Amino acid sequence: MNHKELEVWKKGMDLVEKVYGISSALPDSERFGLTSQMRRAAVSIPSNIAEGSARKSDKELLQFISIAIGSLAELETQYLIAIRLGFMEEDIILMNLLNDEKQLLLGFRNYIKNKS
Repeated sequence: MNHKELEVWKKGMDLVEKVYGISSALPDSERFGLTSQMRRAAVSIPSNIAEGSARKSDKELLQFISIAIGSLAELETQYLIAIRLGFMEEDIILMNLLNDEKQLLLGFRNYIKNKS
């Protein structure tokens, strides 16, 4: 399975671009805090999809999809923390990307589980 053809991977890459853009506006004091954490979590999503897709078994793929789902939840939480701390305003495009990616990841997980 070529991960670059998967919609879930493509949307994850879009999410990385958006997170890098919005996190650059965070205060310099957060460079090693929220900025770094948000970027790491965002990059983890398509990276785990790619790594899981390269594995030999659906069991391994499901493990990496689960990690990507966890990274997505982590990213969403960090984003909400940044809003609560007044570091950024709510971004509808980012929220839509987060929600879309969540649906795609859950759907992909269900597809892999049901085909096994």
